[in-house]
Amino acid sequence: MRRFSSRKPVSEINVVPYIDVMLVLLIIFMITAPIIQQGVEIDLPQASANPLPPEQREPLVLTVNRDGAYFLNIGDDIDKPIDESVLVNRVAAVIKLHADTPVLVRGDEAVDYGRVTDAMVLLQSAGVEKVGLMTDQPDQ
Repeated sequence: MRRFSSRKPVSEINVVPYIDVMLVLLIIFMITAPIIQQGVEIDLPQASANPLPPEQREPLVLTVNRDGAYFLNIGDDIDKPIDESVLVNRVAAVIKLHADTPVLVRGDEAVDYGRVTDAMVLLQSAGVEKVGLMTDQPDQ
């Protein structure tokens, strides 16, 4: 004799394992996010300047390190120095696509001023009309 149960099968998804996985991923991303931010190590000069408005497009940043090498925050390998012709071509392509992209020069405090000026001339030849200079806030 078969017994029929009044219970029906439950077709609900158990979300507890998904919440566990989400929390683990959140912790992993929180730990790795600061590590992933790459860049060239430079000492920026300090100045009391206003920051860029947050609603602007992400800026194109040209870095001039202590040795006078150029680095651009776009491209395949942002940690390797780039040639002047490659720099002009990449910047021109970005400006052609998005003319309102802010362009900043991030020069090391110890780099020759002439090298930073050369970088600004290269940006101008790529079609950039306005160039900003990055600084650190002075220690209070």
